[in-house]
Amino acid sequence: MELIQKVDLNILNWIQTHLKCVFLDVIMPALSALCDNGEIWLACGLGLIILRKYRKQGILMAVSIMVCVIIGNLVLKQAAARPRPCWINESVPLLIESPSDYSFPSGHTLISAAGAVSVFMANRKFGWAAFPLAALIAFSRLYLYVHFPSDVLVGAAIGTFVTIVIFKFGGKLYDHILEEFNKLRKELQ
Repeated sequence: MELIQKVDLNILNWIQTHLKCVFLDVIMPALSALCDNGEIWLACGLGLIILRKYRKQGILMAVSIMVCVIIGNLVLKQAAARPRPCWINESVPLLIESPSDYSFPSGHTLISAAGAVSVFMANRKFGWAAFPLAALIAFSRLYLYVHFPSDVLVGAAIGTFVTIVIFKFGGKLYDHILEEFNKLRKELQ
């Protein structure tokens, strides 16, 4: 763990030394804010739910995000209790308010990965546009010095895995429930 922490800090410090600039100082907080509470991905999910053609995928996306929040924020962050880089190295000036919860895994990245994979599963064309947004949100957390690279990588992996599993098995469950609902509706008519 000590080696991972050292590599993580070296990467973060490299970003601060080589990539820090006024333009990114404005853009990165705004990108990060798109997912402070999952807003951008919840809006995408709602958009999918509204469109009848993508309703199932929108519901599965919402379920994926909820499961990721439970796994990431309620279970793993508490279990790992990893301090954030900005708590360890307070000499780096923050562009956003210092988060009060633990660092591992990155919730922004977890939700962004779940959101982008969900959009991709719904429609590949829009999905290809969602991946760069998710990657930029994840990178913003490094640039802002509030997550370690390993927090972001694990968040992306968990978000991707959970979403694929939910789309695979949840899609079948959704179809079954819809079929039973339609049978019941016909019987009542």
